[in-house]
Amino acid sequence: MAELKTELKTYDMYINGEWTASSSGEYFPSYNPATGEAWSKVAKGTAEDVNRAVEAAHQAFVNSEWTHMTYTNRGKLVRRLGELIAENVDELAQYETIDNGKLIREMRGQLNYLPEFFYYYAGLADKIHGYTLPMDKQDMFAFTTREPLGVVAAITPWNSPLYLTTLKLAPALVAGNTIVIKPSEMTSASLLELMKLVEEAGFPPGVVNVVTGFGEPVGETLTAHPLVRRVAFTGGAESARHVVRNTANNFAQLSLELGGKSPNIVFEDANPDNAAMGIIAGIFGASGQSCVAGSRAFLHVDIYDQVMERLVDRVSKITIGDPLSDSTEMGPLATEAQLKRVADYVNIGKEEGGKVIVGGEKPEHLDKGWYFEPTIFEHTDNNARITKEEIFGPVLSVIPFKDEAEVIELANSTEYALAAGIWASDIAKAHRVAKAIKAGIVWVNTYRSISPIAPIGGSGLSGYGRESGFDAIYEYTQSKVVWVNTSSEAIPDPFIMR
Repeated sequence: MAELKTELKTYDMYINGEWTASSSGEYFPSYNPATGEAWSKVAKGTAEDVNRAVEAAHQAFVNSEWTHMTYTNRGKLVRRLGELIAENVDELAQYETIDNGKLIREMRGQLNYLPEFFYYYAGLADKIHGYTLPMDKQDMFAFTTREPLGVVAAITPWNSPLYLTTLKLAPALVAGNTIVIKPSEMTSASLLELMKLVEEAGFPPGVVNVVTGFGEPVGETLTAHPLVRRVAFTGGAESARHVVRNTANNFAQLSLELGGKSPNIVFEDANPDNAAMGIIAGIFGASGQSCVAGSRAFLHVDIYDQVMERLVDRVSKITIGDPLSDSTEMGPLATEAQLKRVADYVNIGKEEGGKVIVGGEKPEHLDKGWYFEPTIFEHTDNNARITKEEIFGPVLSVIPFKDEAEVIELANSTEYALAAGIWASDIAKAHRVAKAIKAGIVWVNTYRSISPIAPIGGSGLSGYGRESGFDAIYEYTQSKVVWVNTSSEAIPDPFIMR
């Protein structure tokens, strides 16, 4: 694999099929989390840039080649984009790793699978249909169709930029919409590299646009824009509240994929080796920077010691270091602010009486970058802040339980409801608990499995709406009903009484 040059790069925005600087001419730095040093500079978007992008997307929707393209041909374009991603996995993976610190081997795996999402939605493009209605009026025939909404605004976070953009981009396009994407100001590079492939795939100008910059003014202007018909947001609850308020201006449809405080429940009949590995994958994969991170582990008292022994042994041996190295098992946190947040929460946990049995510090052998050790708190109080509030880092709280009813109550004692894991040999029990747990995603004897076929989403502070799966098609289309009078008789004068 060719070495990627990492000298300071310059990234412009992608609007109406062209690479363009900000109207202000300003740029802001993007930092490599492994070194803490700037590696690129990105165009600092303005409200004027947002208006240009939304207008370009609107024109592409109402009066362009895209408007008149068949659904089948739209699907072919989306499939071609997936094929181009498959051809450029190594390069995209390196850009994402340098920009947000995720492991290169994790990114290769994720990006090798990412084309499947484009292939799945490409296959659905010409299968978005309505149905006929069995009317109660003899001379009336009625049917429904599903139509695109118009301009979609996608707001994506810094933890998995390409994957979380794909969940919005692929269904929005096959449904016939156009899109304006605002990536996180922390991690814009990999998405802008993807735009080169969008261009190569042959999408008409204005169909896909990217405006880079900060929440104010870019995010605010975009989500409140009068031409935006839908906002798809992934991020934190506080930012989501701003988005909700902004859409009060344009009445745009809205989906929110937010955070979680997901429970990983291990029953006494579980395989302790599998459960331990599943817990580790759920919280220490991606350095805990995942919306579905299994940050609370509930272990049945009869298996507690067995699982804890395995957890402590493996977690204490996790190799922390350069995310571009194939030998590294856990990389840095994505931002300096996130490093401080994690460290602060660990201190809070200690002050609340929590016992750290693994980690809890910055690694001594790494003098650069935003690294933090994988950390386990044992016998944590379920009402402690570290078990109630989302940390979004490599911090696990472990809590014992005695029976099924108790763990259901403990697991549901949160305002979040995104994901959960259940480890048990008794499948009947697994089904009962899966039904009782408040979560949009429940994994049984596995964790963090994804597929383009399966929907993603939660409720409460975890947001609302669904991404991925066929459900997403309904999020990006609207229903229309058509009535047809089949009678051969003249329509009577409505003002003559009979």
